Amino acid sequence: MPEPATTPDRLDGLVRAAAQTVPHRIALRDKDTQLSYAELDARISCCAGVVRDRWQAAGSVVALVAALDPAFAVAYYGIVRGGASVAIVNAHLRGENLAHVLRLSGARIAIVTPQMRDRIQEARRWIPELTEVLLTRGGATGSGIAGSECLDDLIAGHPPVESSPPADADDIACIQFTSGTTGPAKGVMLSHRNLVTNARQVAGAHRLDGDAVMLNHLPSFHPMHLNAGVAAMATHVLCASEDGADAIDEANNHGATHFYSLPVRLARLAADPRLPELRLATARTILSGGSALAPAAAEALSAHFGLAVVQGYGLAETSPLTHGDLPEHPTPGSVGPTVEDTECRTVDVDTRRPLPPGERGEVQVRGPQVMLGYLAGVESPIDSEGWLSTGDIGYIGDDGVLFLVDRLKDVFKCDNWLVSPSEVEAVLARHHDVADCAVVDVPDPFRGAVAHAFVVPRSPGTDLGRVLADTNAELAEFEQLHGIDAIDAIPRSPNGKILRRDLRARAQHTPD
Repeated sequence: MPEPATTPDRLDGLVRAAAQTVPHRIALRDKDTQLSYAELDARISCCAGVVRDRWQAAGSVVALVAALDPAFAVAYYGIVRGGASVAIVNAHLRGENLAHVLRLSGARIAIVTPQMRDRIQEARRWIPELTEVLLTRGGATGSGIAGSECLDDLIAGHPPVESSPPADADDIACIQFTSGTTGPAKGVMLSHRNLVTNARQVAGAHRLDGDAVMLNHLPSFHPMHLNAGVAAMATHVLCASEDGADAIDEANNHGATHFYSLPVRLARLAADPRLPELRLATARTILSGGSALAPAAAEALSAHFGLAVVQGYGLAETSPLTHGDLPEHPTPGSVGPTVEDTECRTVDVDTRRPLPPGERGEVQVRGPQVMLGYLAGVESPIDSEGWLSTGDIGYIGDDGVLFLVDRLKDVFKCDNWLVSPSEVEAVLARHHDVADCAVVDVPDPFRGAVAHAFVVPRSPGTDLGRVLADTNAELAEFEQLHGIDAIDAIPRSPNGKILRRDLRARAQHTPD
């Protein structure tokens, strides 16, 4: 990738470096907007002026909804350049969950999409400290919403700031939130150093450079993709359509080299009857993230497009990426080796003893992208040597690649044997009568816990007893299912993670 004159030590410095090095290169485009790096940097500076003058922002927090929109990039970097920290809010949150992350962030100002305005206004009754709500722009059709100010309008009428406020590389730049699938979301404090470092780590792992064109087919804008693209001085194309075929068309129209999507969307694409007619003309790789992509879907897409379908691994606490499979030499089923300057090991879940390659234990990581800590005094999972305990179970192959097995909070012991719901699901999912499935633990007075399955049948007349018997025939005795229920759909988070908390509660109230 082109090297700027100096390496940025501030998050917003990534854009400034790109604007100075490749000012006329397209940074972001969608169906309505196209911004060069020089234009993006100028808008960010105007946004920073709004933040600084309107809210006297030093040390304050501004909440920002992560919409897949160039306006997100302007506000994200503009808030930081204005001297505030940016708290990233999931656009799918509602009610108390939305109020929880806003309250936890301590934000007094929220910048939201027009589509989310009513939800934010409803949440404000729980958070009186949130005193101001702005729209990113004037409504889905370009018309304003009565009584609402738009950041776009404020930026257009404001002079740019000439320089960023003084900041240490270890100051908080961004607050991100854990997914909340196993408990209330926690606020993760990420520094300028964390995010700048990880931007370059991701760019290296994904083989991004100045010639790269990134097709982003995710429902929201994750800062990882934005930061990595800017660090590489690449072009980012945003595809808002949920249809995988539309995303393929956009990738071809813009000469995309990297195709980014979620596992749930890639799985639908792999099963789409239109797949035989689709081609990726210029892409070098397909990249999946957010949760695990089913091996069958990855294999189908790889075989059809003739491209590697690679996965990575990371957490909100690690800015986020720690591992990335190699596009030129992928290892099926793994999340690849560590990114640059990052260490990984597994430890025994009880004794915390480091384990040799091949042995399953809790995954720990260490590197410059590991968070500062959690908000609100929540205990940090980082030990005195800098190792962060991830809560995931996995093992490391002889060649250093990481294989994930399950979440530590999801695995359970039956007769003192460790049972992985994901591994049981893999067997269950192969059954010809099962369209989708999930497995959770239910307490057992003699064995500790036993496995219980929820299944989306392929047809209404499916014999669940036969499904249970066929599945158990392939499982070790301690892994076997002790109950099975039909369900219309497996509950999942927006990025595809199974909401096991909900299913576990349902299983424990299911009559025998």
